[in-house]
Amino acid sequence: MTVHADDAAAELDLAVVGGTVLLPAGATVTNVGVTAGVIAEIGTQPMRARRSIDARGKLVLPGGIDSHCHLDQQPWEGRSTVDDFRSGSLAALCGGNTTIIPFAMQLRGQSLATIVRDYHERARPKAHIDYAFHLVIGDPTPHVLTRELPELIAQGCTSIKLFLTYEGLKLDDYEVLKILEIARREGLMMMVHAENDACIRWLTERLLEQRKTQLKYHVVAHPAIGEREATYRAISLAELVDTPLLIVHVSSATVVEEIRRARARGLAIYGETCPHYLFLSAEDIDTCDLSGSKYVCSPPPRERANQPAMWEGILDGTLSVYSSDHSPWNYTDKIAGGPHTPFHQVPIGIAGIETRLPLLFSASRADGRLSLERFVEITTTTPAKLYGLYPRKGVIALGSDADLAIWDPEMEVTIRNAALHHAVDHTPYEGYEVRGWPETVVSRGEVVVEECHPCSTPGRGRFLPCERPFAPRSAPIPNLEY
Repeated sequence: MTVHADDAAAELDLAVVGGTVLLPAGATVTNVGVTAGVIAEIGTQPMRARRSIDARGKLVLPGGIDSHCHLDQQPWEGRSTVDDFRSGSLAALCGGNTTIIPFAMQLRGQSLATIVRDYHERARPKAHIDYAFHLVIGDPTPHVLTRELPELIAQGCTSIKLFLTYEGLKLDDYEVLKILEIARREGLMMMVHAENDACIRWLTERLLEQRKTQLKYHVVAHPAIGEREATYRAISLAELVDTPLLIVHVSSATVVEEIRRARARGLAIYGETCPHYLFLSAEDIDTCDLSGSKYVCSPPPRERANQPAMWEGILDGTLSVYSSDHSPWNYTDKIAGGPHTPFHQVPIGIAGIETRLPLLFSASRADGRLSLERFVEITTTTPAKLYGLYPRKGVIALGSDADLAIWDPEMEVTIRNAALHHAVDHTPYEGYEVRGWPETVVSRGEVVVEECHPCSTPGRGRFLPCERPFAPRSAPIPNLEY
């Protein structure tokens, strides 16, 4: 695929010609014209442009939106993630993404507004692609909820993540209800990390008492039962307050079923899953050495027999979003405690921001179980809608940002960490063979990946103020009526 210069006086800045373009009405062979960073023309007519991309035989898709990733996160439990906005956004870009939404994470005792200001400073000079912020509220004091949060919402931070586990982050049910009430009133997207904290702590204590410290016991200490219970509880609280809710990084078939039941009752409950729950398993963690630590995350990958139910959740719409949950730790950090590091001291997180889209594209297209439309829907369009970015992002349409990923559907790639662009010293998908890769990427009309080689510059990415994804509601909560 070549990108070349044409007449400098042409009316378009960029034309992508001859590709199979996925439009809202479906895939069709057509041309896309770009002016001033936005899509200005779509049609089969010839287009004169300063630069042209010959996309014949390629798929032209909206640039991916990775709506769950951890970059340049403040130190937590004495550790910092490996990727900052420079390396993390570059890796995302090379994997076909043009937007990322990481987390500004507040711990107990901290100011949420201060954390967000610091996160802006971390992102502004480094980000290769556009970005928004989720807010993690770990200390919902009256000052945070009544002074800081309204100001941050006005600045375009319209999604909040809550944790039901982890010291310094976990909230009790009363605190969750208070924030859900604000989300309902303000029209915000609520996200919950659903694991039962008491269950994890009790199981960990019992396992350590019995000297069961091998990596495989990480899975035992984070059981599907605890994830299911916390999911049911979070859904119940959201139902009580009558507000939408997204359960993030769903790992278990039982949790898929809880979400399915809630949706069948008419509740606005959404589910998100990640590559490691479709392509990795508990069996990968169970190794005789610490190599299995590369697959340790929370909640953990379940047994391989769990994977068909995860795919079914994607196919029937129970799982609405597919994100990387990129949480990058070096393998050297994971084994820093030596060859006998107990499972509960291994840093939790998996790298996957660059491989997220190719893994799903290859797997879904290989056997035809996932249509191209559904692939784009769960990786791009639905995240744009749920987080208040649509139609600026997440779609190829007139007036939308010219964020395009041009895929060679036949390109065969063996995933090697040496060829990836993150700062992590390993990938859990080393040696995986995929078919289909984003060969050229356009961000706001600028070619930033050409023939699989990045040509972007740090700091070109822009902060995206998000709209409120839901209508604010000041009407009484139905469950308060009698």
